[in-house]
Amino acid sequence: MNACIRAVLRTCLYHNIGVFGILDGYNGLIKDQIQEMKYKDVSNILQSGGTILGTARCKEFHEEKMRKLAFDNLNKNNIDGLITIGGDGTFKGASIFSKEFDLPIIGIPGTIDNDINGTEYTLGFDTALNTIISAVDNIRDTAASHHRIFLVEVMGNNSGQLALHAAVASGAREVFMPEKNEDLAEIREKVKQAIAVNRSSMIIVSEGEVGGANKVKQYLDEYGLADKIRVSVLGHIQRGGRPSFRDRLNAALFGEAAVVALMQGKSNLMVGLMDGKLKFNDISMAEEKGTIENMDYLKLIRKLSVY
Repeated sequence: MNACIRAVLRTCLYHNIGVFGILDGYNGLIKDQIQEMKYKDVSNILQSGGTILGTARCKEFHEEKMRKLAFDNLNKNNIDGLITIGGDGTFKGASIFSKEFDLPIIGIPGTIDNDINGTEYTLGFDTALNTIISAVDNIRDTAASHHRIFLVEVMGNNSGQLALHAAVASGAREVFMPEKNEDLAEIREKVKQAIAVNRSSMIIVSEGEVGGANKVKQYLDEYGLADKIRVSVLGHIQRGGRPSFRDRLNAALFGEAAVVALMQGKSNLMVGLMDGKLKFNDISMAEEKGTIENMDYLKLIRKLSVY
């Protein structure tokens, strides 16, 4: 998000447009935590993960009177256009807000889950994947040395994008994800095969799927497989770190495109990537969760994990 904030500010300054940063998302709109930003405010943030503006959930923004207060605060600061970065909840709020007050808004997709409808890529996804793969590589050293089966839990409560892509790229033997019907008996047999030949294996598990990695281990423990199985929950390490090349590039492209769209009088749109090219879709489209297009990766994982 920092790389995107930088791109928005620098593009605006190039076109002599004033820029204000809103702290902690919609909370900042309601509380009038709005501050003018200058060139130096985004210096040396390109390589930093997260967001210098902060982020937070805002239940109050569901209330019409609070949205009216937020709009009044924008008017007080002479702000006549808004760029939001976030996921489906951010875009749902933006869509309602834009229509209620005829306010030009452009959305930019930012979530490590990569599950926004209307774009094949969301900011943060590639960086999170690189973090996961690096962690799995490190865990594999221990797994191989001690002939262990590791259940590695990644984020993705309702989306298996991180799990699926990480499983392919890290050479995992199997993946648990919300989008497919899990066959625990099949997984059990694969684990037994690995133990029988004294081999290590990596299995990637989405955090919400069948209760997470610890639940999967409990199931396998019932069949006497506990000694060889270990669990590693990666947790919030996936949400931080230096952004990857792909995230920095797309953040720059999205940020610049959003500013230009506002200058052209466009509104209530989300900028994204489709077929590798920038594309704008109605922001309401992004309120729905996207689907995984490359489920064929499952076949690839199983083909490459045959002993």
